[in-house]
Amino acid sequence: MDALAIVFERPEALNLARLALVEPSPEDVVVEVQWTGISSGTERLLWTGRMPAFPGMGYPLVPGYESVGRIVECGAESGRRIGELVFVAGSKSFLDARPLFGGAAERLVVPGTRVIPIDSTLQDSGILLALAATALHAIDGGAVPELIIGHGVLGRLLARLAVLFGNEPPVVWETNPIRQQGASGYRVCTPSDDERRDYKSIYDVSGDGSLLDSLISRLAPNGEIVLAGFYDTLSFQFAPAFQKEARLRVAAQWQPGDLLTVAKYAAQGSLSFTDLISHVQPVADAQSAYRTAFGDATCLKMVLDWRNCA
Repeated sequence: MDALAIVFERPEALNLARLALVEPSPEDVVVEVQWTGISSGTERLLWTGRMPAFPGMGYPLVPGYESVGRIVECGAESGRRIGELVFVAGSKSFLDARPLFGGAAERLVVPGTRVIPIDSTLQDSGILLALAATALHAIDGGAVPELIIGHGVLGRLLARLAVLFGNEPPVVWETNPIRQQGASGYRVCTPSDDERRDYKSIYDVSGDGSLLDSLISRLAPNGEIVLAGFYDTLSFQFAPAFQKEARLRVAAQWQPGDLLTVAKYAAQGSLSFTDLISHVQPVADAQSAYRTAFGDATCLKMVLDWRNCA
């Protein structure tokens, strides 16, 4: 068995190639993928070759950890059913490429315990469960955000969860005028339009490690900065952080329970994914899709459509 897959041969070199798949075990399912999302954070680092040392890192690799598809084969011990629509957070399906993160392919072999059944009404927006789980995991580690840096998809999901949990609506900083639109129940502004300097919880999803000094200056004493993006190098001046007795927290990857929770919120309609997917392109146009996802500020979220890739 094989599958058409996105392959990063080396930094900034992408191909569509057929790769051999691992043999399914009794615990595995085979998923025919319908949609995959392109991450403008981690996948951009893989694309540029700037990804820090990470388990399984190397080229060639299959990226992607935001996949939605239908189960077409079930192992006897998989615990799943044929026909289920599921979210797949990456895989180790391939014999001829590194699976980092291994989800951008037409067919995946995955343990049944690693797929999340989702409501059929979600369709392609089901790929957003990874970012929603990332946002929830960050919030579960501490206080709900009062200030969010960045109004991309992750920033919007953080803000929507903060509103959902009934807290005071957060403020979101966004310097790109194109991305300042789309707020629902919270305020978006530039840093220069915000004079407040007593935020108790600041969540940064920009991935820009050079912002720490400016964020520390906006903290209340004993306030916390949560690093919820993905970063290369971080630095900050110690004295201002010392005077504020600032705390820094790194929000790690979601856990399975986070995915289950946000899938429930999405199915109930309490967490909306409306207007978060801005671009959908057939997988045949993957070259242009990745360029758009990484270089076009109007692209909030790019989705690749695998349904007619044969």
